[in-house]
Amino acid sequence: MHCLDCHTQGAATPAVGICRACGAAVCTNHARVLTHEVHRRPFLAPPAEAPARSVRCFPCAGADSR
Repeated sequence: MHCLDCHTQGAATPAVGICRACGAAVCTNHARVLTHEVHRRPFLAPPAEAPARSVRCFPCAGADSR
């Protein structure tokens, strides 16, 4: 699978991830890795917070930051 943004520019660059928002394949140059806290409540245990990450393409990463 190749990066969608590179393909529109006439290049065939292997994708390293999929945008979580729109599903576009992205290469290392067109991927944004965002981190956020995940709050979870395990059964019979105190609440816990864990860092999580997700991959976004540039357009979706820009839309998330607004």
